[in-house]
Amino acid sequence: MAPASSAWPAPIEGSEILTKTKVAVIGCGFFASNHLNAWNELPGADLVAVCDLDESKAADAAEQFSVPAMFTDAAQMIAQVKPDLVDIVTTMVSHRKLVELCAASKIPVIVQKPFGPTLEDCTAMVEVCRGAGTMLMVHENFRFQNPMRRIRAVLDAGTIGDPVWGRISFRTGYDVKAGQPYLFDEERLIVLDLGIHLLDLARFFFGEVETLYSRHARIDQRVSGEDMATIMLGHGSGATSVVDCTYESRQRPDLFPQTSVTIEGTKGALDLKSDFRLSISAGAEHRVEDVSTPLRAWTSQPWHIAQDSVYDTQAHALSALAGGFAPETSGADNLKTYALVEGAYQSAKSGECVRF
Repeated sequence: MAPASSAWPAPIEGSEILTKTKVAVIGCGFFASNHLNAWNELPGADLVAVCDLDESKAADAAEQFSVPAMFTDAAQMIAQVKPDLVDIVTTMVSHRKLVELCAASKIPVIVQKPFGPTLEDCTAMVEVCRGAGTMLMVHENFRFQNPMRRIRAVLDAGTIGDPVWGRISFRTGYDVKAGQPYLFDEERLIVLDLGIHLLDLARFFFGEVETLYSRHARIDQRVSGEDMATIMLGHGSGATSVVDCTYESRQRPDLFPQTSVTIEGTKGALDLKSDFRLSISAGAEHRVEDVSTPLRAWTSQPWHIAQDSVYDTQAHALSALAGGFAPETSGADNLKTYALVEGAYQSAKSGECVRF
């Protein structure tokens, strides 16, 4: 059977807001502009501060997004601004220290993926926030993309019956390293950087995993880690899924930054095509839906699918914080996805199946 319903509260409307959530962002690099744009647009948020070790980046972000305060020291920012929520948009090696800093002041946190460099670090962050009684959410935005929410709704409706097989694929030749040169030196590359999104989607669509087998390759010899991976998952529901990803695809047209999804069920099938057309077949019936994402003032094609999901991820965080419930992608939940990442590296190294 498909997992339980994934519906989440809609973003808080302006008319319902009594006080806005004071948000501070740590990290003003490659992807942070999307976070900052989204916080500025969300009616429930008040973007009060930005912080980056590079003063010029912090200053530029503060000016561009009309943020009243900028810092180069996170502890100083927290002490002076006293935010209601901190959004950490830094590389994973800094996450644990920053999460612990926020937990010490009992401040709820959103942290970018990957959650951390090791499962030990991730577990420690979950425990410190649990001890502080504060929300910890991982910015796992792929499952908040509009096409993925629609797929989940189709599964929840039982339209194609019980899922029995699926494939989640992200294959591109787009030069992701140009904007993130640190990726050249990552010994664990595509599975931790990108595959973690797809593994989370596999859990989202098919439920928890019992077995995993993974095979990796390094195509670009300039990188230290793997840039291609194929992972087969056996789910407790009885379904089998295949997750595959590469940064070295030669297919044309290049689908970046789109994710392709195919799911076959006991009553039908669905297929998310490259142009955001979702094909749904059930018995003699067949229909095609447009599941594309409308453009916002600050989004642009083809990036809008990822940019818009940032807005929805952050809207979910505000709703969870206001409603006092655990977010879908809580730190505790993301530990299950992170365990699959660890299993993929273990399987690729040993050549054997990993059981959970």
